[in-house]
Amino acid sequence: MHKDVMQPSTVTDLVDVLEHAIRLLRRLSTAGGLSHTASSTLSRLIREGPMRITELANAEAASQPGMTQLVSRMEREGWVARAASPDDRRGVVVTVTDTGADLMRRRRTERTDSLRAMFDGLDPADRAAITAALPALARLVTA
Repeated sequence: MHKDVMQPSTVTDLVDVLEHAIRLLRRLSTAGGLSHTASSTLSRLIREGPMRITELANAEAASQPGMTQLVSRMEREGWVARAASPDDRRGVVVTVTDTGADLMRRRRTERTDSLRAMFDGLDPADRAAITAALPALARLVTA
């Protein structure tokens, strides 16, 4: 059975489009003035639940001291809370607060509203092509 192989230029084009899409999404949401790492960390805590600072640092490709500083800033803003780990009292577990979850909902709403306006401005063929590509893109990014 022969598998279609993506041409190098197609892969390069896909990388370019995805990088532009990431930058666009970052610009579309300004609530809270979050850095990329702070936004990503809050999203991870919402998705995956409470985590130790070491786990967060590894997951976000940050240093442990850097993550500790970020968590301290987010805690001062009321977006996260720290508590002793139930498994190891010496460890600290970080949890997103209702305030942090609300901030992330507002950011998502900003992005959704802005992107919807852009999407609605496209011609019907482009909207249909994007809609048709979404399942394949979802499989690509979760593979």
